[in-house]
Amino acid sequence: MKLRTAIVEDRKPDAERLEQLLKKAFENENISCSCFASGDEFLRADWREGYQVVFLDICMEGTNGIETARRLRAADPDLLIVFVTSSPEYVWDAFPVHPFDYLLKPYKEEKFEQLAGELRRVLCRQQPELEVRIARQIVRLPLTKIYYATAQNHYVRVVTDDGECRATANFAQVQEQLQTQPEFLVCNRGVIINMSKVLRFEGDCIEMLDGTHLPVRQKDKNSLLAQFTQYQFRGMQREF
Repeated sequence: MKLRTAIVEDRKPDAERLEQLLKKAFENENISCSCFASGDEFLRADWREGYQVVFLDICMEGTNGIETARRLRAADPDLLIVFVTSSPEYVWDAFPVHPFDYLLKPYKEEKFEQLAGELRRVLCRQQPELEVRIARQIVRLPLTKIYYATAQNHYVRVVTDDGECRATANFAQVQEQLQTQPEFLVCNRGVIINMSKVLRFEGDCIEMLDGTHLPVRQKDKNSLLAQFTQYQFRGMQREF
C-alpha cells in the first residue's frame, strides 16, 4: 500500500513526533509525510495531489485547523482528516466536518497504533478497477475516475479524470468489467458512459462533464433515458 500523508502543525517538535510515529507504524509500507507549518501554507500548496490522510492541528495562527478542514472537506468529501490537539474541549467544535479521528497531545503510542490499524483497514479496501493493457503494461484504472470508453478499431479509448488512454482490448471485455458497477450505461454501439459523470441527457446525445457529446442509440432512446433518470433518482435518495 502506498500512503501519502500531510501533517499540518505549527509546532515543529509535535510535527516531528507525529512523523516519527507514522513512519514506525507504516514501516513495511510505502509512506510519505509532508509537513506544513500552518493551514494557510497547506491550502496554498498543491494539496489536491493525492493526499489520503491529513493530520490537522486545531489551534494554529491564521486559518485554524477547523476552518482548514472545512475547505478541504468541501473539495474532497472522502479525504481522511485526523485532528490533533492538546485541548480536548475543541473536539466538539471539529465534529461538523466529520473527522476520521482525533489525537490528543502528548501522543500515546497505544492510541496511535490503534489509529494506524483503522487507517490501514480503510485504505486497503479494494476499489473497483478496470484492468487493461496500455503500451505493453497492465494498468488498473479506478472506475470512479472513468468518464466513458469508446471502441476505436483495435483499441478502446478510455477517458478519465486524469486524461485519456488507448487500451489494447476488446470493447466487449471492457464493457463486461465496467458493467459490474450500476453507474455504467451502454448508450450506443461501442460507447459506455459513467452516469455519475453526465452533465445532461439531451435525447439525441449525452453531454459529459468534460464537455464531450456522445451519441445515443435512437431506437433505445426512451429506455436509456429511463435508466439514467432512475440512476439519478437513486442518487437523490441516498443523499436524503
